[in-house]
Amino acid sequence: MKESAPTNIAGAKSPDWHTDNTDAHNSVMRSLRISKIFIPILLGLGVIIWLISRDFDFEKLQDIDWGYETFAWISLASALMVLRHLAFSLRMYILAQGHFTFRKCIELVLIFEFSLCVTPTTLGGSAVSLFVLTQERLSAARTTAIVLYKVVLDTFFFVGTFPILFLLNGANVIAPHIWNLATPHWESRLFFFSYFAMMSYGSVLFYGLFINPKLIRNLLVAATRLPFLTKLRARAEKLGDEIIVAAIEMKNIRLREHLFAFLATCAAWAFKFILIACIIYGIDAPELTIGRDVLLYGRLQVMFIIMAFSPTPGGAGFAEGLFYPFLKDFISNVEIATVIALIWRLMSYYLYLALGAVVIPNWIKKVYLANKKTTT
Repeated sequence: MKESAPTNIAGAKSPDWHTDNTDAHNSVMRSLRISKIFIPILLGLGVIIWLISRDFDFEKLQDIDWGYETFAWISLASALMVLRHLAFSLRMYILAQGHFTFRKCIELVLIFEFSLCVTPTTLGGSAVSLFVLTQERLSAARTTAIVLYKVVLDTFFFVGTFPILFLLNGANVIAPHIWNLATPHWESRLFFFSYFAMMSYGSVLFYGLFINPKLIRNLLVAATRLPFLTKLRARAEKLGDEIIVAAIEMKNIRLREHLFAFLATCAAWAFKFILIACIIYGIDAPELTIGRDVLLYGRLQVMFIIMAFSPTPGGAGFAEGLFYPFLKDFISNVEIATVIALIWRLMSYYLYLALGAVVIPNWIKKVYLANKKTTT
């Protein structure tokens, strides 16, 4: 029997992705086109080529020792990449509460990662997540809860752990030449804008999911009464309805599941930053103490907070451009930094683009087209 859209406590219905919504479906399907991979590839490689064209000294690359230790570090980074994917898959498995097998969660996370690679990080892949999960016959309420709660978990990891990293490292955790916050720098301004923006929307979603969803909906709609926000009225109402429906579904998740989902989130992001550090250790072999290791980890987390608001698909070009300016006190020169950035992006970003090009056409055939055939 076809599931009806649940009615929220405000009396409105949440958007039901199970029903025929041609415009929304077509929009998502366009974002999943394999042809979408060419724009981020061109952006990312374009920045690499630009860096190479700026007084790039190829002789400095001879300092790289492509020996056993280098490949051992890169192999460790590759293993951490796999563990990161498995950690996100475990989170999906926990939040879906048995609806999917763990193997299916691995496939779904791959699709989500691909969508993040081909859409601006400022927009994210929420629409794709909603669409894909409902095509997998997950209820509309649980789908909305999972998608919004993933945002809350990711946000709380970044917002919650940064003060600890700041206490351990001081202001230098933000950028190489920043030793106090009294002197303004573009890096610190960009970081704090991103950090407080992340904290704001994360707090709104948390309050809506766990405390008072109706109030959040009313505030979102009220905000669109401002002249420059009136065009966002429909989106605000839709988000408000989604928060209310998701809040009801969140009550089915037990405290232990919340804890494990957050731990899986922490592990996934920690693996992400440590794998980049492993590539740096393998290529440039810096002599680091434990304190410097912690600083490097913190600097990478700061860089990713800023990347969360990149206007380019998956941060393509933006990530490569930020890499050396933020890590130049850990890497010998810009030439080696460019090689490290390229290897990192090949192992993570471009790998997901390639895997998505293989997995998504198969998913569309087996799931989306099969569902479409049964409803016609």
